[in-house]
Amino acid sequence: MVTVKEIARRCNVSPSTVSNILNGKTNMSEQTRQRVLEMVRETGYQPNFFAQSMRKQKNRMLGIITEDLNEFSTSPIVEAIMAYCDDHGYRTILMNLRLYDKWQDTWFEDSEKLKAVLNPVLQEALSIRVDGLIYVAGHCRIINSLPEDFPLPVVFAYGVSWNKKYPSVIIDDEKGGYDMTRYLISKGHTRIGVIGGMADNLHTQNRLLGYQKALFEGNILYNPCWVRYGNWCREAGYRETEGLLEEGVSAVFCMNDNMAAGVYDYTYEKGLAVGKDISIVGYDDKEIADYLRPGLTTNKIPLQEIGTASARMMVGALESEEGILDLGIVRIPCRLTERDSVENRRD
Repeated sequence: MVTVKEIARRCNVSPSTVSNILNGKTNMSEQTRQRVLEMVRETGYQPNFFAQSMRKQKNRMLGIITEDLNEFSTSPIVEAIMAYCDDHGYRTILMNLRLYDKWQDTWFEDSEKLKAVLNPVLQEALSIRVDGLIYVAGHCRIINSLPEDFPLPVVFAYGVSWNKKYPSVIIDDEKGGYDMTRYLISKGHTRIGVIGGMADNLHTQNRLLGYQKALFEGNILYNPCWVRYGNWCREAGYRETEGLLEEGVSAVFCMNDNMAAGVYDYTYEKGLAVGKDISIVGYDDKEIADYLRPGLTTNKIPLQEIGTASARMMVGALESEEGILDLGIVRIPCRLTERDSVENRRD
């Protein structure tokens, strides 16, 4: 079996240099790094994780706990976590709680249901001696699920930890709502309706804050009659459109692409042209946003970036003598994707 020493000998570098490169350290030249990585690929070198754990008292293994892999946001986050860990010499083990699959959305306020499923998984993570956990939430909310005395470092992705000792990586929903509203204002729209998710949802609340901030800066009076709430589904977008059109809005900011598709359904049924008679924007940048005609202007959620940032934070903490840093809540901005669903009223 090829060893680190053999890789070092072939590359004419020290074993410690090879080890540092494999562990993601950056204190060497890019030329040396590429030479070592190419030799690793040529030889098919695989690290001896058992020997490493015996020497370091670490397994170089991270646990990923997901609330449900079927949630649209989860898979890209998990893939990015796994990719980063793989690139930095860490294995991952995935533990899927399947909460949505079991109870849909009835478990959010039921801590006993969550603990009944989560606690055995936490015990399993301890028994197999993972070095840390990344908890991937199905949607952004405040999560109080880990015991105060849990002995491993934990990072929350796409959710906010109630316990401040655990850092969280989430999307910057307030900035996303602000950017989308500013975009509509820049196109000459001043009567901007909103279809949000549930009123008590953090995504809805923070995007609405951004919307209000943009209106204030644009000297546009906030009108609560222009704000409607749905349940993130296409039918909710269809249902709430009639009332907004009766209010005389010229543009509708939908807080996800599914509800935006429902607005398209209503306008098509009434013979209205999207991008001319009514302007529509969404949020998520799902595949449907590109398939709708005209294409839907929307905000792309940086799911891969959330996963990468979470893994980078965890690996950095494990490689550092200080451990997990007090980073609090890290917010990753969304990216506006412009298509053809908005009329430019300034032309």
